[in-house]
Amino acid sequence: MRVLIADDEPLARARLATLLAGTADVEVVGSVADGEAVLAACADRQVDLILLDIEMPGITGTALARRIGVMSQAPQIVFCTAYDQHAVHAFELGATDYLLKPVRPERLAEALDRVRARRLTRPKPAPAFLRARSGADEVRVALDDVHYLLADEKYVAVHHAGGAWLIDDSLRQLEQAHGERLVRLHRNCLVPRQRLLGLKTLADGRVLARLAGTEVMPEVSRRNLAIVRQMLRTTDL
Repeated sequence: MRVLIADDEPLARARLATLLAGTADVEVVGSVADGEAVLAACADRQVDLILLDIEMPGITGTALARRIGVMSQAPQIVFCTAYDQHAVHAFELGATDYLLKPVRPERLAEALDRVRARRLTRPKPAPAFLRARSGADEVRVALDDVHYLLADEKYVAVHHAGGAWLIDDSLRQLEQAHGERLVRLHRNCLVPRQRLLGLKTLADGRVLARLAGTEVMPEVSRRNLAIVRQMLRTTDL
């Protein structure tokens, strides 16, 4: 089981890592301090479970749970927090368990058992693929591996970790087929929702999107800016 620890307190992260160290089937694949780092980690590595604090700067834990919930292979979430008033809402968001700090070893072990049980019973969603062309070859790329999709005159290029391939579908067709997983930044650009980390406003007023897994920052049009900001907004309990 691949576990990501997310807490803005270094001591809390260290304590959880220590508690997990003796668990044979657990591998800690990251220890991060904010929500953007959580999304980045989920985008570029396999994560089965996130031990997630609620009160973090920037994107809060429950807002992250909403964002993570739309991922095609969403990791389970166990909230670890000093506050008990968010428990009901946490389970409404699909959390597997809710632990109060300081996390006791026996409660963490119980939460891990619940995660294991859910992994056995929860059906795995079928991965989504896009058909593309690499030279004369027909290939396919998993939607989870896509960084962004960019239209240029007659073609749409799918940009991913291995480079860029052309696809015959239009952005509109892709939006219709995968609308729950893609968000439009511009008339010529779509990005997977889980890649979207934040926005950067330039001196000339243009707004760029920061994406997990790539240094490229596509421009967000004025028409789509409100929708993108609403998606990123951390409205919460």
